[in-house]
Amino acid sequence: MTLDVSRFLEVASVHLLTRSLPAVGDAYEQSALGALAVLLSVVREDFDRAAERRVAENAALREIFAQAVDIVEDPALRGQLEAAAGKGEPSLRVSDLERVNSELRALLIMLHAEVETLDGGAARDCEVRIWRELAASTERRRIAIGPF
Repeated sequence: MTLDVSRFLEVASVHLLTRSLPAVGDAYEQSALGALAVLLSVVREDFDRAAERRVAENAALREIFAQAVDIVEDPALRGQLEAAAGKGEPSLRVSDLERVNSELRALLIMLHAEVETLDGGAARDCEVRIWRELAASTERRRIAIGPF
């Protein structure tokens, strides 16, 4: 048997909405079941793109770091950026990708704070790349089924 998580979540969500919710008389429980059904749909969507989103984001952050190495004045930060830019993913497990993503995002914050203190066009260009990636990152997380 092959486990199809996406299909399971879809069936569970539809069952809650079409069978369980109408069978419950209590308004509070109906509301809770409806919310649970919607959350299952959100989880289904996020599950399908979980690895791809994190791999894309990690690659984008590493590219920013590689480009920023030449303008960063702090030697310790420069070393961290070089190390991060040169690494790949440890695996495609979502938990590993998420751990690395959190580390890269923390480094991005440090880089952003640094370039805000620097003068010159290269620093401003780096800031633009950071803000563009933050916007792209937000877009990657957009949920299609509603305004979540």
